[in-house]
Amino acid sequence: MAGIFAVIATGCTRKQYQKRADREVYGIIEEVENRIFGEAGAFNIDTAWSQRDPESILAPEIIDARQQTNQLQLTLDDALDLAAHQSRRYQTEKERLYLTALTLTGEQYQFGPQFFANSSADFTRTASGEQIGNLNSRAGVSQLLKTGGSLSLNLANDILRYYTGDPRRSTINTISVNLFQPLLRGFGRNSAAVERLTQAERNVVYAVRNYSYFQNQFAIEIVNDYFNLLGQKNVIRNNYSNYVSQVQSTKRLEARIDRESVNQVDLARQSELSAKNSYVNSIAGYFNNLDTFKLKLAIPLNVRVFLEDSELDELASIGLIPVNLDKDSAFRLATERNYPILNSIDSFEDTKRKIGVAANQLKADLNLFASASLASEAPTDYTDFDLDQVRYNVGLELDLPIDRLRERNNYRASLVTFESELRNLALDLDNLKDSIERGVRTLEQRKQNYLIQLNALELANRRVESNILLLEAGRAEVRDLVDAQNDQISAQNNVIAALVSYQATRLELLLDLGIIETESEKFWFKGHLEAAPEIFAAEAAPVYQPREELAPPDQIFNN
Repeated sequence: MAGIFAVIATGCTRKQYQKRADREVYGIIEEVENRIFGEAGAFNIDTAWSQRDPESILAPEIIDARQQTNQLQLTLDDALDLAAHQSRRYQTEKERLYLTALTLTGEQYQFGPQFFANSSADFTRTASGEQIGNLNSRAGVSQLLKTGGSLSLNLANDILRYYTGDPRRSTINTISVNLFQPLLRGFGRNSAAVERLTQAERNVVYAVRNYSYFQNQFAIEIVNDYFNLLGQKNVIRNNYSNYVSQVQSTKRLEARIDRESVNQVDLARQSELSAKNSYVNSIAGYFNNLDTFKLKLAIPLNVRVFLEDSELDELASIGLIPVNLDKDSAFRLATERNYPILNSIDSFEDTKRKIGVAANQLKADLNLFASASLASEAPTDYTDFDLDQVRYNVGLELDLPIDRLRERNNYRASLVTFESELRNLALDLDNLKDSIERGVRTLEQRKQNYLIQLNALELANRRVESNILLLEAGRAEVRDLVDAQNDQISAQNNVIAALVSYQATRLELLLDLGIIETESEKFWFKGHLEAAPEIFAAEAAPVYQPREELAPPDQIFNN
């Protein structure tokens, strides 16, 4: 008994259990990543709180952490780094992968040796006054087999002693081996336990793919958010410049009030107020969106964040990065590289396998069982066994499939599930093709929008300059200048908006194709098509209409 309590007292600590679980899970994820990608990343779910005792983490500390008031100069690379190490969504996705692999360790455990040791003691007083002590101890190992069977080895020690009026004492040591093996229903991969293991292994593959896809998707989301914020900063600057210009125009007119009608001055003042209102609203919109961006990166809202304008300047200098695709080749490539689609294809294969498992359950039960046991003789000693005294039995158990209603229903349900999954796969493929073609169309649309806005800006600049001169010469109305200035500010804002929208659409299209590499430096400025030359087209096909001149609607609809 003392030995048992010593084992209990020296058992694993909670931290040791945690480390063992981490070691197994990280090993599984590393192995799967190597198999899928040819390399493994540094995966870890620990956070700044992980090494602390949960009891020591109090709500006031978390509240105080949200009250930080420092400043942060945030480059786009910094934002991506924060997203990977601090974002709550990112952490949730890491934990989702971890828990999927953790589930697999539980399924794998059943197919490894499972050691056990237990002991029970009781004391009984009979009606005749006899006092009897009983101590039963068990130790052994059991294991499920990939054939669907099970094997176990047991060591037993039973001590019975009478304490009053009877000197009897008996001690029996027994060793036994037991084998159970289905031969028809539940044999091999058709075993429920084997099927659970198979599905758990495949679920880890799906989870690794989903996590990798999320990493790319989230990186693109951060990049697009960053450029949208820079675009909003540009709008604020343009709106302020327009407001200043409107104020100057109003002052020029007020200085000539004796020669200008009051109506003309009021019109200029009205335009000035409108420009002021646009400026105020654009500031509020920017800081609202900046707060949303902070929440996404888990940056306390009290922290003042400053974004680098150089990224937008570089994007403007690069312009439109072309993505010329052969759409059919691009779709075929996406079915091989788009991780959600690969998971959908494999899930479809899972349902086919489960049909076979369900069909197997309709068979008869034919089970092989065998056992052997050997008890020690006095003096009792585990090393003192007479092998000639081995007791064993071997047999077959047959259960005819007379009642298989539940199994029949499960089999029929598996067929229904298969067809449902088939439809889901077809829909996923159609959605992918639609997303690619829609992305190509939208990209061409964004390109046309950008070129149109460049022309509109050039024209608006000339109109503003011309109307200022004409107004000073008394040959133009204030309304003409106001209209020109409004068109100018609109074109200035639309140029950057169209450029940022083109960039976002391009990155999302590359994500659909599965060829974007978000680990590379400044991936948002790279073409990425060199990684898949088979889908490259020398020139993108026109989308709906010729590039230089507009086609009439009937020609578009009849193409």
